[in-house]
Amino acid sequence: MKTGGLLLAECLEAQGVERIFCVPGESYLALLNGLHDSPIEVIATRHEGGAAMMAEADGKLTGRPGIAMVTRGPGATNAASGVHVAQQDSTPMILLVGQIGRSMGGRDAFQEVDYRQMFGGIAKWVEEIRDAGRIPEILSHAFHVAMSGRPGPVVLALPEDMLRDTCDMQAGPQVVVEGPFCSRDQAARCAAMLHAAHAPLIVVGGSRWDGKAVGDLQRLSERTGIPVAVTFRRQGLFSASHPNYAGDIGLGINPDLAQRVRDADLVILVGGRFSENPSQGFSLFDIPRPRQKLVHVHPGPEEIGRIYTPDIGINAVPGSFVEALLEQELPRFDGLASRANAAYASWTAEPAKGVGTVTMSAVIGHFRDAIDPDCVLANGAGNYAIWLHRFVRYQHGMQLAPTSGSMGYGLPAAIAAALRDRSREVFAFAGDGCFQMTGMEFAVACEHRLKLRVILCDNGIYGTIRMHQARDYPGRVIATGMQNPDFAAWARSYGAQAFTVGEDGEFPQILAAARAVDGPSLVHLKLDWRDIAPGRTID
Repeated sequence: MKTGGLLLAECLEAQGVERIFCVPGESYLALLNGLHDSPIEVIATRHEGGAAMMAEADGKLTGRPGIAMVTRGPGATNAASGVHVAQQDSTPMILLVGQIGRSMGGRDAFQEVDYRQMFGGIAKWVEEIRDAGRIPEILSHAFHVAMSGRPGPVVLALPEDMLRDTCDMQAGPQVVVEGPFCSRDQAARCAAMLHAAHAPLIVVGGSRWDGKAVGDLQRLSERTGIPVAVTFRRQGLFSASHPNYAGDIGLGINPDLAQRVRDADLVILVGGRFSENPSQGFSLFDIPRPRQKLVHVHPGPEEIGRIYTPDIGINAVPGSFVEALLEQELPRFDGLASRANAAYASWTAEPAKGVGTVTMSAVIGHFRDAIDPDCVLANGAGNYAIWLHRFVRYQHGMQLAPTSGSMGYGLPAAIAAALRDRSREVFAFAGDGCFQMTGMEFAVACEHRLKLRVILCDNGIYGTIRMHQARDYPGRVIATGMQNPDFAAWARSYGAQAFTVGEDGEFPQILAAARAVDGPSLVHLKLDWRDIAPGRTID
């Protein structure tokens, strides 16, 4: 006989879980006790939002559910931001939430929450395990749900008395999710549409891509000469250095690329959804029937035809479709990709000179040439990210960024990446507002001596909001300024090395010094608040 907490720990180990992110809580002490002798690494974070974002990023990196554990009530509400990231980003994730005892329900007990109601709109499935004997069954189903179709988050509530109950059950086998698969007939129909096209465009996004699928996509583009664009914050799916790359369809889109999408006579959307940001506010395509011929490939059947009615809808994982299409006889489109890539190269050639003594244009201009293509680059939300997405030459596996636009994501995501592979260099870009949402997690990076570099872009304002405020309500500034600490001194208080950049010419040497640190380091950029976007100032 074993406790529910020990059984759950054994089930997580059987599912291949290597690491769990948590803020400890008394409501699931029996599970923590079960993990004491487990090979699973338990990372104690400083806030449940950070734990959930680390788990979400871990799910992005592995393709299997990232795991977070939080306590009942406020622990769960704090974690909701990370669950929302997983939902919008189509990331497999499982949130384990300690829960009040089973006899306490419905009495407004201490920290009582109905998690089905709370998470029902942002999780794929919410369940409460009320019988310890059902832990293997329910956890197995949670892994299936999190990884199947369009991946997403699952929330499991764990009553504290259930975790102390004993039972005689064993862990089930590791869950493996495959498919759905593209049929030969579907691939042949798509090939026929390509033969009839004159200006096709491939657009890729979403999740459930692996290294083979990314490689096959490159082969498909090279064989056909079709340019490839990526959706918002999915820039790791096609190398920005490839001569067939057309750019990213996201915020601050290249006007030439937007027109290319409008002028295409066939768009093949693989894995993505053309939601608000990639569709430019639902303006690139007519609803419900686009002017362009549309092939939509997606692993979640509910996403096909959700907004746009495709000419061919294919319920398949991206790799299956690309592999099946490569088996067909395909036409060649000479000149399309080179023209698209030339427009991309022109758009991203050199960041326009900014204002102030430290400018994002100079910082990113040097940074993109200095970094290794095998690094990980994480960021949250804010105008500082515009320079990253436009000018950095992303490669496969480099980008960790939330399509949900969640502030505070960059540092927790970078921590997850640094823990996942200590041989890779990891950078976290964050604005001053973005960083202070989850900055306390820097303690985790220091505790584990992670080789993680924070580039902190400090302009003293909530920049994106101030930019819109100045546009919509000129001269009426309110609530968008910040009084910030000395971030370098703050980082040193954790035992990290930190540097402050006071002028552009200092950045190359300081970046090199930060990268040489055996442990976490922070680079504090003192930016001018007016320098709000490439080639634009607020005033």
